[in-house]
Amino acid sequence: MIKNAKFILKEARLRVSYMTTKDCLFCKLIKGEIKTDKVLETGEVVAVNDINPVSDVHILIIPKKHIDSVLTIKRDDSSDIIKMFEVAKKLAENMKLSAFRLAFNGGKYQHVPHLHMHLLAGRKVEWNHL
Repeated sequence: MIKNAKFILKEARLRVSYMTTKDCLFCKLIKGEIKTDKVLETGEVVAVNDINPVSDVHILIIPKKHIDSVLTIKRDDSSDIIKMFEVAKKLAENMKLSAFRLAFNGGKYQHVPHLHMHLLAGRKVEWNHL
């Protein structure tokens, strides 16, 4: 119960900071304005460990091109989406993951308004934490 309360409090603080930031958090991360340990980077995509993981492995796969959400994807974004899946495949192979989940969030479940994919593996995903 206390663990859940701490998670919810941390999540609430993150959401408030995301919503009050003038510039896109992930665009800043991609530009190097926010320091992070990149798991993998290509010309079009960056992958980083989620700062609030819901599973043992929780990696965010982010296109460098700003796309707001799954609801705003356009035909000319298709190569960026394919690159995201290629990075997910490479990470799964490199980490020797025998089972994993790929997920996109939308609406109120998308905390940062920049399209990103979640690569989840390990212990059971705690969906109530999303």
